[in-house]
Amino acid sequence: MLEQRSYQKELLDKDDIPFEDIRQNMKELEKVNTLLGGHRVSCKGVRLFLKKIIALKRPVHIAEIGCGGGDNLLALQKFFKKNGIKCKFTGIDIKPECISYAIKKNRGLDATWIISDYRSVQWLEGNKPDIIFSSLFCHHFTDTELTEQLRWMKGNSQLGFFINDLHRHPIAYYSIKWMSAAFSKSYLVKNDAPLSVMRGFKKEEWKTLLHKAGISRFKISAEWAFRYLIYVKNEY
Repeated sequence: MLEQRSYQKELLDKDDIPFEDIRQNMKELEKVNTLLGGHRVSCKGVRLFLKKIIALKRPVHIAEIGCGGGDNLLALQKFFKKNGIKCKFTGIDIKPECISYAIKKNRGLDATWIISDYRSVQWLEGNKPDIIFSSLFCHHFTDTELTEQLRWMKGNSQLGFFINDLHRHPIAYYSIKWMSAAFSKSYLVKNDAPLSVMRGFKKEEWKTLLHKAGISRFKISAEWAFRYLIYVKNEY
């Protein structure tokens, strides 16, 4: 069943989902990211750029595409504060309700919030992000769309980009299927969580996608709780 990637659409990708249902979905995903190490993977992603970040001698600008409720950016702010690094953020999401939720939930975050398809974002002069990242976002796209997304992330970041996403693995699939059925109050999570794993990637598939995007220098590491961290540093 998991040998081939699924292209079945998740319920969350539909346009007619009530926002209260999306809100519950985001709350539960934040718990998953916290308990199963998703935020730790994102913090590791920025740590890979740490030498270059310190060399900037100015606040680092981090942008997340598909930011949802902004919990990833809040986790990164805590990481940078702990390490004494000044930072600013941009959160991009196509759903207005998600951005509204993120603004209310993260009032202490130095962030610019953009309601847009990430591909339509135009950066102001001198404001291109140093680092762009995504978390649990890539598996929502087809291979062709994702190849274009990889090119966009590379072309719109100054230092580079990283991706935190799911490893398509039987243990991951059956574990999340059981946990969501037992503990989730969200029909979106119950349906989409196991489907997300089915739509995830294996390491060789990431290599193929990156090469198709014209990216030959990258690192892929397997992380706890069946995640992959994909890291691309721009070379100029």
